[in-house]
This record gives sequence, structure tokens and C-alpha cells, in this order.
Amino acid sequence: MTPFHARILASDTSFFDGNCEFMTVPCTDGAMGILAHHSNMIAAVVPGELRFQPADEPLRTAAVSSGLVKIEEGEVLLLVDTAERPEDIDANRARRAADAAKEELLQKHSIQEYGRAQANLARAISRLRVKERWHGSN
Repeated sequence: MTPFHARILASDTSFFDGNCEFMTVPCTDGAMGILAHHSNMIAAVVPGELRFQPADEPLRTAAVSSGLVKIEEGEVLLLVDTAERPEDIDANRARRAADAAKEELLQKHSIQEYGRAQANLARAISRLRVKERWHGSN
């Protein structure tokens, strides 16, 4: 496959910067696949599983939170709040966060607080799914 340059930036770190053969990004309409020579575009990223194949390296996965992906002139820039490798995810902490977010959704709060609780729940669930898939394959 023809590689393309990709940068994955989380709010606190540069998660990846190098050539990729393909990338699958969780977006509002489902998983979006990216290959070399993809058309220019910008899309919203939702919490979920990011999969990417660095050139001449094994497939990598990560749990990402919301953000955006920009493809321009054959280069991909993925900006997310958080990106975590499966081995760095604490499953117990993610379960506690999911439980807390579920409890928060049951409370009567403002629309803004409800939206924040929904986002927290989505992030916790995506972290658990990525961790479980990784743990099952190792």
C-alpha cells in the first residue's frame, strides 16, 4: 500500500507522527477508512476505537475521545481530547467512570450537564471496548 503522512495529536501529547498505510477513525456516521490519496475533508470524531497501520509496523489501536480529523493534500491530522493505547487503559477505572456517568444521567440536571455525562459515558465505554479487544488478542 502507498503510505500517507499522519499526525495524531491529543490535548496533552503528540500520540503519533509518521507514515501510515491506512487508518480507521470513529466518526459521527460510523467508522471512516482513510487510505493514501483520500479526498480533502474535515469530519467530527466521536469516542471510539482508532485503528491505524504505521508503514512497516504492526496494526495499532487506541481509544480516542471526541475531536476532528482533517485530510488535506494527502496528509491526515487527527485532533482529539484524549488518545490511549489499550495497555495504558485501567479497566477498573473505566468501569467506575462508566458507572458514575450512568448515575449522573439519572439525575435531573441541565442540558449541558446531561450532555457532559453522555460524553463521559461514551468515552468510558469506548475505553473498555478497546481494552477488552486488546486483552482478548494478547
